[in-house]
Amino acid sequence: MASSSAVGKLSREEFRRQKDLDAARKAGTAPAALDEEGRPINPHIPQYISQAPWYLDTGAPSLSHQRRPFDDRSADKLDNWYDRGAKAGPAAKKYRKGACENCGAMTHKKQDCLERPRKKGAKFTNKNIQADEIIHDVATGFDAKRDRWNGYDPAEHKKIYDEYEAVEAARQKLREEEIDNQTTTDLAAVRKVAKAGKKEGKEADPDFGSSDEEDADDDKYADAADAVGQKLDTKTRITVRNLRIREDTAKYLMNLDPESAYYDPKTRSMRDAPMKNVPAEDAKFAGDNFFRFSGEAPEVQELQLFAWQAAARGNDVHLNANPTQGQLLHHEFKEKKEMMKDVNKVSILAKYGGEEYLEHVPRELINGQTEDYVEYSRTGQVIKGKERAKARSKYPEDVYVNNHTDVWGSWYDLSSGTWGYACCHSTIHISYCAGEVGKEAAQASTAQALLASSKAQSEPFAQDNEARARIEQNYSKKRVGEGDVALDKDRLAEAISEEKKRKARGDKDDDRSSKKAKGLQSGSHDVTEEELEAYRMTRRNAEDPMANYVDSEDVYTR
Repeated sequence: MASSSAVGKLSREEFRRQKDLDAARKAGTAPAALDEEGRPINPHIPQYISQAPWYLDTGAPSLSHQRRPFDDRSADKLDNWYDRGAKAGPAAKKYRKGACENCGAMTHKKQDCLERPRKKGAKFTNKNIQADEIIHDVATGFDAKRDRWNGYDPAEHKKIYDEYEAVEAARQKLREEEIDNQTTTDLAAVRKVAKAGKKEGKEADPDFGSSDEEDADDDKYADAADAVGQKLDTKTRITVRNLRIREDTAKYLMNLDPESAYYDPKTRSMRDAPMKNVPAEDAKFAGDNFFRFSGEAPEVQELQLFAWQAAARGNDVHLNANPTQGQLLHHEFKEKKEMMKDVNKVSILAKYGGEEYLEHVPRELINGQTEDYVEYSRTGQVIKGKERAKARSKYPEDVYVNNHTDVWGSWYDLSSGTWGYACCHSTIHISYCAGEVGKEAAQASTAQALLASSKAQSEPFAQDNEARARIEQNYSKKRVGEGDVALDKDRLAEAISEEKKRKARGDKDDDRSSKKAKGLQSGSHDVTEEELEAYRMTRRNAEDPMANYVDSEDVYTR
């Protein structure tokens, strides 16, 4: 049928001859068609398989479109792997700069070291330095990255097989010794002893426990035991395997989308739900995680968490060693918790009120509650419970730089009003510590500054009375426009009228303000308090949003 995939439309005669040739090939009277590689094509292959699509049709009979293209690079990368744990020669005798501080190897750093952290690393002890590892540059392909058995040595399984064989041989030898001593409760040995005792006129063989005949009886009565990994009813002889029912749909067939939930073929598990848009309660299969957290599983997790927390606080609670005790203590803990919650609720409502807001509690209050019980003494020490951890700053604390033994800001200089270091009394940040010498130098400089200031204060003022009055005017609270000002209403009204006339004449405010500023700086009282107040009252405030507002009704009425 592969020859029927010729390019172009066939005539009626060519089509009939093609059909006869296909029938002859199927009957075996005509040789089979050959592909481009010279291999015969089976004439019984259906046409929808042998005929190539229009975008792959070459005009010659071929089955290359059905074969997966072979990639030599992926085949080589699939078998490439590295030797785990290979060491590069003997270890060094001394620690080398840039090596791992823990084990001394040069191929990794301390944070990547897989060896157990030492109390003192190889950098400080210079002992037990490990050899360098061999770093392999393995270029794995797409299949090699997803191969779970890549790099596994099948010879390792022989060790497990030999171990099981040794255990089985020891068990068989122990069973034979027990039968020989007649101290076993094995059903086969008891029946053998009873059968030997019923024999009349015959002595029991003392070595019957090690004979081949008993081994056959042991195998016969061993059928009554339950087999491992299956549920066996010895009466009805029906074996029920722990497998899924074959009529059920497989997990990986529920959703054929490759981007759906991941299916592990080795463990036959699918943790997530294959159908995301279907609720878990209505879905045929909601994922292994849904069944794992359903039923009593959350209660067991809460009980285990309570046992861990109780053991961390010094209580002798272990869920596996004494499950009954753990369950009773957990039940008692929940009752006390509910009781304390009710007592606290009633007392708080009785003292502060606000019961009407309980239905809408803010989320920040719910998340801010705690169940830690702490009891303090009168002196502020913790008697019972765990002390609350102190809030730490986001900035680094207790960091000593430049040979300082105290942090910046641990000392305050009263004379200059600046902060510094308590170890050397230095007021310069990130300066080098001078110790006691720095303290003596700081005290000497402070004493010299105080002496200079006292001398300056003791000198008499050489200025005349007019200069003193000017200084008093400039540096006191009696300047124009400041302090408690008593204004004369008549003078204020006159000053306002004069200011309005000046604005009507078109004088600039900048010249006036500069004049006033000059008068204030010189200490003269050319500008009176009333004139300054009138200027402030009539000044136009540019920042006022209503400064340019004009009501149209007022304009018309005027």
